Amino acid sequence: MAKIELRGVVKRFGENTVCDGIDLDVSEGEMVCLIGSSGAGKSTLLRCINLLEPIEDGAIFLDGQDISVPGLDPQAVRARIGMVFQSFNLFPHKSALENALLAPRRVRGQSRADILPEVEALFARFGLADRMHNYPDQLSGGQQQRVAIVRALAMRPEVMLFDEITSALDPQLVGEVLDVLLTLKSEGITMVMATHEMGFAREAADKVCFLKDGRIIEEGPAAKLFDHPQHAETQAFLARALK
Repeated sequence: MAKIELRGVVKRFGENTVCDGIDLDVSEGEMVCLIGSSGAGKSTLLRCINLLEPIEDGAIFLDGQDISVPGLDPQAVRARIGMVFQSFNLFPHKSALENALLAPRRVRGQSRADILPEVEALFARFGLADRMHNYPDQLSGGQQQRVAIVRALAMRPEVMLFDEITSALDPQLVGEVLDVLLTLKSEGITMVMATHEMGFAREAADKVCFLKDGRIIEEGPAAKLFDHPQHAETQAFLARALK
């Protein structure tokens, strides 16, 4: 059984169909990269998986349970599916540590004393031990994005979603964030990420999906899709993206 299954997922904004009947399986421990031009539906698809956007048709399953049924508590699902966004979304009036402690305390009801050692260990793991008490405006973009990842991991999610998390960073900071993702992959965390980092997708992803106009045009192992794309639309996109 797949960890995440999408069956015929449709998402519309008014007359605009952003996800148009998407089927996708994500296995336990797999890293899936979504590629495609801006507006292809990658970010919206991630938001649907995390129940930030309700879907019009189809179904989304987590461990075989339909999590897209109306009336389901989204907070319970989001405790299991973490998401990191392009914008860091850190509270500017709270330190990095307080940002990371907030969700476990509020959603899981853990005490500060219970969660603190685990969160401190996450900061140390990602090279931020000396930055825990800094406020967001005292951190570089790469550091802020790593804090956002620590904050998501503090909830002990089973699945992590990443939405173009390097696109707002200076080029020299991209590598430090991608290194964090490689660490998570080595630990077997299930991940789905929308990315424009073609080199990273090619080297790190277990599966790559090319989206256009809200549909998955082609998917497959990274090396096969990049080296031998089958569809003309995939070929045209990669020719532009890999220049």
